[in-house]
Amino acid sequence: MSAADVLADPASLSAGLASTGYLADEGLATVAWLAHALQRPLLLEGEPGTGKTALAESLASLLDVPLVRLQCYEGIEASQALYDWDFPRQILHLRAVETAAVAGGAARALSGTDLEADLFDERFLLARPVLRALREAPCVLLVDEVDRADDEFEAFLLEVLSTWTVTIPELGTVRAGTPPYVVLTSNRTRELHDALKRRCLYHWIEHPGLERELEIVRTRLPEVDAALAEQVVAVVHRLRDDEGLVKPPGVAETLDWARALHALGASRLDPETAARTLGAAVKYREDAERVRVALDRALTP
Repeated sequence: MSAADVLADPASLSAGLASTGYLADEGLATVAWLAHALQRPLLLEGEPGTGKTALAESLASLLDVPLVRLQCYEGIEASQALYDWDFPRQILHLRAVETAAVAGGAARALSGTDLEADLFDERFLLARPVLRALREAPCVLLVDEVDRADDEFEAFLLEVLSTWTVTIPELGTVRAGTPPYVVLTSNRTRELHDALKRRCLYHWIEHPGLERELEIVRTRLPEVDAALAEQVVAVVHRLRDDEGLVKPPGVAETLDWARALHALGASRLDPETAARTLGAAVKYREDAERVRVALDRALTP
């Protein structure tokens, strides 16, 4: 199926994503399709492990285009998203030019202007994710966990996403011929500014219902025993209802747990096996202690 067929309408996109193992509900498939049709960034918020990053990965796989990932973190600066110069190589080049000038012969000394132009040549440019995405488009640009960055970085992103251009003073302006498909994700550790949200199409991803999550496990892990898959999904849903957990397991943890149990050759979930593999589902000591007690009660015949 060609990219044009996949992107014909929301239903086609949903079916295409399903072929990669990503099961999107109608609302998510619609907003993902609109992001392409309107050439707008897609901002996904939701709890960790609900499939935000996986959607970008599936889109890139489905459309057969590169996935360019920008992982945000506290203190990230525009240069770390755009470009930098390969300073060590520039120094080596400068020394080589100086050595050639001293030696004479066929080599000639460069003027100050020529030397500067030579040092800031394309070959010394280190393209970071945003610049790469503009150059490599069509592609999928994943801006992951944008809520970890600060206000200044948000403002920078807003400018780039509005114009699809980046200016490199030494080389000129880079403009995307085709805007990349941009997916921004946020775990909502802080509120994003309204200006960035207005530029994007927005969707909140909920944890899936029991039947849909079971379908996800069966689609992504067909090798897992059907009865085991049902048990794992049912237990995870029970854990999510426990308001005392620091971090309830997401879909990613459900898949990890089912995968771990299958690797051990388990065909059903019992208290002992659950306790030994609990690290695939919960990531905090307090949660592990609480869950062990709950599982012992729930799984003991």
